[in-house]
Amino acid sequence: MRVMLRVLTLLAIVSSAAAPAANVADKPGVAPAPPRSEGDGPYTQLILRGVTVINGTGSPAFGPADVVIEGNRIVDVRSVGAPGSPVKPEDRPKLKTGGREMDLAGHYVMPGLIDLHGHIGGAEQGVPAEYVYKLWMGHGITSIRDPGCGNGIDWCVSEEHRSARNEITAPRIFPYVFFGQGRDTPMTTPEQARQWVREMKAKGAVGMKCFGYRPDILEAAFDELKKQDMQSACHHAQLDVARVNVLTTARWGLTSMEHWYGLPEALFDDRTVQDYPAAYNYNNEADRFGQAGRLWAQAATRGSEKYEAVISELLALDFTIDPTFTIYLAARDLMRARRADWHDEYTLPSLWDFYTPNRDNHGSFFFDWGTEDEVAWRANYRRWMDFVNDYKNRGGRVTVGSDSGFIYQLYGFGTIQELELLREAGFHPLEVIRSATLNGAEVLRAEDRIGSVEPGKLADLAVLSENPLANLKTLYGTGHIQLDAEGKLHRVGGVKYTIKDGIVYDAKQLLADVRKMVAEDKTKRGITTLAQP
Repeated sequence: MRVMLRVLTLLAIVSSAAAPAANVADKPGVAPAPPRSEGDGPYTQLILRGVTVINGTGSPAFGPADVVIEGNRIVDVRSVGAPGSPVKPEDRPKLKTGGREMDLAGHYVMPGLIDLHGHIGGAEQGVPAEYVYKLWMGHGITSIRDPGCGNGIDWCVSEEHRSARNEITAPRIFPYVFFGQGRDTPMTTPEQARQWVREMKAKGAVGMKCFGYRPDILEAAFDELKKQDMQSACHHAQLDVARVNVLTTARWGLTSMEHWYGLPEALFDDRTVQDYPAAYNYNNEADRFGQAGRLWAQAATRGSEKYEAVISELLALDFTIDPTFTIYLAARDLMRARRADWHDEYTLPSLWDFYTPNRDNHGSFFFDWGTEDEVAWRANYRRWMDFVNDYKNRGGRVTVGSDSGFIYQLYGFGTIQELELLREAGFHPLEVIRSATLNGAEVLRAEDRIGSVEPGKLADLAVLSENPLANLKTLYGTGHIQLDAEGKLHRVGGVKYTIKDGIVYDAKQLLADVRKMVAEDKTKRGITTLAQP
């Protein structure tokens, strides 16, 4: 099987939703991003004039306001009047000599988005880092957590540092490593797990992503993570979930669960294992994803004693759910995912080939995907979304992660789609934005620096010409179609500027760069359109 993240040893590590198995070797990945040639600033002073601010804390929008940035920090967010009334010059912060001001009346400013499940492509998909970064930055995504560093921990940490120094056009990168990454042999003792954690910290990892393992060894890794002040994420994969589910790892100190695996199993009250058919084979992804869509129906029902007990315990543990709803959308409506607006101009042919039904590529499991599978997945989503919304309503932290690059989900676009799915789950748009900003910053232990539009925070912002609270679709790089009063169609929206560290990027130009990459690759291949099955 030729997939980005492979089992190279006997380690019983299995993949995220976005990889069928974890590559425990630290092999070189895709080429690093080229030196930065985009963006203006940072400035001694930059004032964004007349904006409506959505600050990311859950509070309502306010404006007109002037946002004052000095260097890479926000120093003031000042209301300067009331909507529809002239702004008095004497009420506005003064522009200092050498500073820049941008008249953004009618625009919206919100924190840069934080994607907590952002794989930086891979050689098997044929997607260069520059392509991924520009898709993210073009959608206002200014921070990502790479849950596994599939291109290698040294590569990932190098890109993290280059991004922090603004040597490349890229979001901030928070590198987590797959459990066991860099080893050639299985871990057989708890001390080996502890030593591995210490080695990964020395290499620059800030956290670990696991999929399950022998409980005593995995528990030792979590204990060592706490001692090393590191964070963690987990996709509780089926090969180990019977022994290690969400409650198990949450009690050990897990920071966030990814996707939803391990949660229905924690909710079982009339069984101890999933109702697998006799012929089920985990390595057959049609089996894996077909049966996954029938799992929530086996969990305790909403409001039951078991359901309430699980929610209460996770809340008490200050646990975070990073649902990544978007990565499974094709399972409930394959044609819609395959024919999404953005594929024609933004999906590289190599990535399209990777998506296409194939027994060897992870997430390309649509060998014979039928009505019964999609109906099961739609019901699965309803139960899953109900739990996530209940958890949020009771004070639980829910974040935004996309896991794009698999299953017809594209970087950047998938993150915005995740916002829409949180809205479908029952979140108010302000709760959606908070999940995508401040909540993510809290998980990364970076809420003192990023995640909200407040004085003292880093100037990581998205500037929009449309109100995302009224229509989240206006955040897509492809924009949103509106019919005006005269009956003319217009495509509106998209992020106008992405500001990271006080540097102003033309978001639409970044996406134009991506379109050019795709067009050039099609010309090189002698094709004009992506082939449909």
